[in-house]
Amino acid sequence: MEQTALKMLRYKGKEYPCCTSLTMGIIGGKWKTVILYHLLHETLRYNELRKLMPNVTERTLSLQLKALEDDGLVIRKVYTSKPPLKVEYSLTDFGKTLTPLIQSIADWGDFVVKQAAQ
Repeated sequence: MEQTALKMLRYKGKEYPCCTSLTMGIIGGKWKTVILYHLLHETLRYNELRKLMPNVTERTLSLQLKALEDDGLVIRKVYTSKPPLKVEYSLTDFGKTLTPLIQSIADWGDFVVKQAAQ
């Protein structure tokens, strides 16, 4: 039987064995999808995200936001015109392409909760 060479996918200097691996590499983890979900329909300040996600540490939230920004999914806008400093996060156009996926994940979570209640 012939073996075919595994074609690796490359994205931003990283290699992934398949398309699902690439997707999970970008949005996977405990908090990235939660952040994206909260940004689906509105721009939020850092402290607003913290209130919506009380179990995440400040360090983790900052690191996850930075990773999402580095991957081009989230834009960080800093307002310095007057104190105090104001920072807002929103989805980029590229990040908005994840809307159906993130909404499907949320809908499935609702489905699981309803199933467990029966």
